[in-house]
Amino acid sequence: MSEYVCQRPIHPGELLKDEVESRGLMQKALAEQMGLPYTALNDILNGRRNLTAQVAMLFEAALGVSAEMLLRMQLDYTMRMARKDKKFSARLEAVRNYVPA
Repeated sequence: MSEYVCQRPIHPGELLKDEVESRGLMQKALAEQMGLPYTALNDILNGRRNLTAQVAMLFEAALGVSAEMLLRMQLDYTMRMARKDKKFSARLEAVRNYVPA
């Protein structure tokens, strides 16, 4: 039996946006309750801004979604996006070739 592996990196904002929408919450009201600028909340929910530990904890307090899970999702997303970056991959390869193992 093989383990399911998602091929597309998923930003934690996708999960949070689904949760916000399924609860019928207004983003502006949620941002105000969490003490965040609306634009910051909207950027996170639309995958344009990374999630910090503090903001993950605010989402956990507001929505009951585990901050640790959100941060693991963010780390996975960030690492996968970095690995897909061809310019950065070339830079990594240059470093690997320069520094002996």
